[in-house]
This record gives sequence, C-alpha cells and structure tokens, in this order.
Amino acid sequence: MEYEPPQIAREDMLRALTARDASYDGLFFAAVTTTGIFCRPSCPARNPKPENVEFYRTAREALFAGFRPCRRCHPLEEPGRAPEWVSRLIARVEAHPTERIRDSELRTEDLDPAAVRRYFQKTFGMTFQAYSRSRRLGSAFQAIRTGAGIDDVVFRHGWESHSGFREAFGKAAGAPPGRVASAPSAGPSGRVGAPADFIRLAWLETSLGSMVVGATADAICLLEFTDRRMLEAQLETLKKRFRLPLFAGESPLIDLVRRQLAEYLVGERKGFDIPLDYPGSDFQRRVWDGLRRIPYGKTLTYAELARELDAPTAARAVGRANGLNRIAILIPCHRVVAADGGLGGYGGGLWRKLRLLETEGAAVVGGFRAL
Repeated sequence: MEYEPPQIAREDMLRALTARDASYDGLFFAAVTTTGIFCRPSCPARNPKPENVEFYRTAREALFAGFRPCRRCHPLEEPGRAPEWVSRLIARVEAHPTERIRDSELRTEDLDPAAVRRYFQKTFGMTFQAYSRSRRLGSAFQAIRTGAGIDDVVFRHGWESHSGFREAFGKAAGAPPGRVASAPSAGPSGRVGAPADFIRLAWLETSLGSMVVGATADAICLLEFTDRRMLEAQLETLKKRFRLPLFAGESPLIDLVRRQLAEYLVGERKGFDIPLDYPGSDFQRRVWDGLRRIPYGKTLTYAELARELDAPTAARAVGRANGLNRIAILIPCHRVVAADGGLGGYGGGLWRKLRLLETEGAAVVGGFRAL
C-alpha cells in the first residue's frame, strides 16, 4: 500500500519550514509561488513569505501542480538515503580495508574530495579519510589481538612507518600496540585498563535511510540513523561508557542486525533476538528496559510509561531518557507517543517514527492536528 502522509495544520508546517526542521522531511513539501520551486521543510534556502507558500503532501502533487524541485535540498530524493557514491565508497573500503584511498583517486571517480569530506563529517561524524583510517586501524587491532607481529601489521595495513602507525593506533585505542597485544582476551570486562576489544562500527542501508550500528564482542550497543544530529555525541558517550576504542568493522552480530532489521521493516518480524548492551544511569536503564516491554504494534504515552515504571510524576524525565536511547528500533522508543494522540518527538525524524508505527499496524491519530 502506498505511503500516505498525515494531515498537518498549516501553522505547524509554516513553523517547521521557518525552523528548517528536518524531522518533518518526508511529511510535506513546501512550494513557493513566486519562484515555482518546491522544497523539503529543512531546505537551507531563505525563508519565503508565508503568503507565497503552498503545501503538498507528496512531491508528486507538487510536480503536477507545476513546481520544479529545488536544487539545494533535492526533494525528489528519499529522505535519509545516502547518495550512490557514498555506498560505493564504503563498499570499496569494506572490500579492501587495508587500502589507502587518496584524494587523487577520488578525483578519478569524478568526486570532489572536499565535498566527500563535508558529507561524511556531517552525516557520520568523521571525514571519509578518518573512516578509512578507522577501518584500517580496526583491521590492524584485530590482527594484533590474534597474534600478528607489529612489523607485519604496519605495512600490510597501509602505514608507511612504524611511528605513524603507533601514533594513530595509540590515539584511537588509548594504548600502544604492544600493550594491546599483551592484554588478556575479554568481553565487556575489557572496559577497564588496556582495551582487550573494541567497538566495531558499520553502516547499514535500510528502507528508512542509512544507519550506523555498533557492536562489542558480545552485544549491540548502538543503532542510530546517520543523519541524526546527536550521532557524534552518541559516539562520544559510547567511548566513555565502554572505555573501548571505536573502529569501523564488521562482525557476525552486525550481520544479524542487518538480517533481522530487514525482516522487520518489511513486516516479516515482530521481535528481535539480538543481545544488547546499553549502560546508563539507573533511571535511564529502567526507562530503556520499559521500552523493551512495550509490545509490537502497541503504543504508550510518556505519562503511561512513567506510571508503568512507578514514577508517575516523571513523564518529562522519561521523555529525556527516551530521547537518549542509543539503540533505535531494537529498543523501541518509537512506540512512545504524546498524550494528545500526536507523535511526540523522535530523534530520527517524525516521518520515520510514523512509518515504523505504520509497519507495526499501531493506531496513530494522524500524528498531528487535522487541517
């Protein structure tokens, strides 16, 4: 069945357009009668006068009304979807993780290194070169932990000198290579002292856009949309909570997330059997545990969840903890809605929250006040 966006009051759409609120992307499109152009709500162009704006539920409606797509915000592209060249670069790094991809090689593929750097920094919280270096460091880390000699690791993983490798490795891992090589093997207990493991980060392409997944040796600790503004802060929180370095990499647990998430998004799966690790304050853990108990296809308001947790006066605190959830979908914070029947908030964007609830068949009262 074709996706039908909800009805949204005009004043709400004008407010979102003025604030360039990306959480509304995909829920409506704004067309400017004086320019003949239509845009996403988050378009960075100068705000038009309200009397010159018409709103459409879909890009198709705007096109048929005679408007052309904006060249700055590209409203015909699926929101949250990474450009094809991003997937191609990541696939190349995964196929050859020890390879160094220089700016000159990007230019041979008609890619502007500066544009690539800006996109990766904005979307993933690191430049493309940092991502590639992280992947090489992760591969080197694993090789050292399994007994490879440092001399072999240095040159097989793209470094030109021992000093350059040791500096990059020590900065990322928080310990020199020799100390890591001698550390005892451990799972989550490796959070203290010399790192005996690391958090592997990988990028997923889903029907709701690009996501980043993080896994320790034992559990998933991160699943977040890459265009979420809090992503960089979430990565910093991971490093502090786990006391483990972050490297780009793959693992069987990440493959499991890919498979089960794909099944869920097409309606073939209602639950996940994936180990999770989500350290936080005692109250945050209670909230996140409570989220996991909300059944598939059901919703609770923030106040109802607070009462479920025997904290009836803590609805706002529940909302804050909900927003700090680092494992989207698997810990279903999208199942918490506003008391007035609206969607409430969602760090990954309200359009994603609506689609997740629709996938589960949850009853949503339009998500917004009707026109």
